[in-house]
Amino acid sequence: MKITIIGLGLIGGSFALCLREKGVAQHIAGVDASPENAAKALEMGLIDRVVPFEEATNGADLVVLAAPVNAIPTLAVKVLNRIKPCQIAMDMGSTKGELGEMIALHPNRSRFVLTHPMWGTEKSGPEAARSDAFAGRAVVICDGGDSAPEAVRTVEEIYTRIGMTITHMTSEEQDIHTAYVSHISHITAYALALTVMEKERSEGRIFELASGGFESTVRLAKSSPSMWAPIFVQNKYNVLDVLRELIHQLQIFRRLLEKDDLEGITAAITKANEIKRII
Repeated sequence: MKITIIGLGLIGGSFALCLREKGVAQHIAGVDASPENAAKALEMGLIDRVVPFEEATNGADLVVLAAPVNAIPTLAVKVLNRIKPCQIAMDMGSTKGELGEMIALHPNRSRFVLTHPMWGTEKSGPEAARSDAFAGRAVVICDGGDSAPEAVRTVEEIYTRIGMTITHMTSEEQDIHTAYVSHISHITAYALALTVMEKERSEGRIFELASGGFESTVRLAKSSPSMWAPIFVQNKYNVLDVLRELIHQLQIFRRLLEKDDLEGITAAITKANEIKRII
């Protein structure tokens, strides 16, 4: 299979590496807005050649959009404008609402498969690519009924070969659930990092005293702003909804602490411990 990947950062680079190692792709072309990223991906052997966006669909069986989410809707329309009936396009973005709306009425809509592989790290760029990135993880296929059945099957087969499990949702469901389990985690990490840096002015003390718990909690605060700021904006209403609930829960803890309510704090922590049954 000949594949073109548009966006050669953490996700696109890891996808290229997995496709290569699992023998899914015989040839991988790469497109990136950053010449440095493209050159690095080529140097690392993640891709076979760099091509301009205008040539992304040339000879490709599959075109993959792994760019930042604010760029994907426009890129998707441009790809669909060039795509042939035998070709497939897909995205790997974290939000789906705007993308779905942008391509809904396109005459080639059925050739596009909306996907969200549930994996990521706080690192960025092709240097962060990992061959074990997607193994054992879930991937969401969105609005599958709007895509050609054989296009969906092909995409599912590729994800299965790199070790992922398939879940189907509507774009609306995906954006809601991802806000709950992913997007709010990043906002919380950013807010905690800002809080600590504001209150603890000594960087040396933060480094010396930070425990494993703090380090693991703020790990996501190292994530790329160019990736996450657009995600928050595109999924604004769902993120605001879950953010209101998070603030409410923090206020509950604050009131319990203000009243020295040991029993109430214990009950709240015990209830939160129930998450162990799920993950």
